[in-house]
Amino acid sequence: MARKGRAARLTERAAFQPPTGRSLEETSLTERGLAAPEKKTGRILLIACGALAREILAIKDVNGLDHIDLTCLPAKLHLYPEQITEAVEGAVAKHSATYDTIHVVYADCGTGGILERKCAELGVEMIAGPHCYSFFEGNETFARHADEGEITAFYLTDFLVKQFDAFVWRPMGLDKHPELRDMVFGNYTKLVYQSQINDPALLTKARDCADRMGLAFEHRHTGYGDLQSAMLRWGGGARD
Repeated sequence: MARKGRAARLTERAAFQPPTGRSLEETSLTERGLAAPEKKTGRILLIACGALAREILAIKDVNGLDHIDLTCLPAKLHLYPEQITEAVEGAVAKHSATYDTIHVVYADCGTGGILERKCAELGVEMIAGPHCYSFFEGNETFARHADEGEITAFYLTDFLVKQFDAFVWRPMGLDKHPELRDMVFGNYTKLVYQSQINDPALLTKARDCADRMGLAFEHRHTGYGDLQSAMLRWGGGARD
């Protein structure tokens, strides 16, 4: 059987088997993140948001980046962006004694530039972009959409479609007060679903999210965008 091309492998739905004791269940990634494995000599550590765990592991797998390890902070930190910088700093401090090279897979994520300044102070590189919606689509492409007037779009990724109630509906109080929907989303015109994998079930759920929000729906299959480019650069390219 012919080996599938990289692009095809990247967009297929993958069922990862995490190392023993490391859960990739979305609720676990939201609440607890993902613990780092035991360090081995010459390896690279990525400190990332739990919302990116599956995508990072997919890129590692398809590109043969077996020398990169991953630890994730709880995805729910995005509900409290003022806590992200301190949490990242703590993770860098925890692992800097055992890893020679650490990279941070957080964009600005609502920290107002504080995370970028802290990473520069710590001497670790972080992925470029204002948020994951931007680097998934490609920062240049996302900026072009903004320049063309796309400022009333609400974005969801694969993870956020799965965790829509936990990250959108309940934090905005719509589970208890659905009558506030139009007030909460009144300034938006459409929901843009940026898919990383091709999954009909997620596409259906994303359309349902748009209906619940009372917004028009647009689907863009972005794949992994600048996240993959950054990881390949950090990892020195594929090791097939």
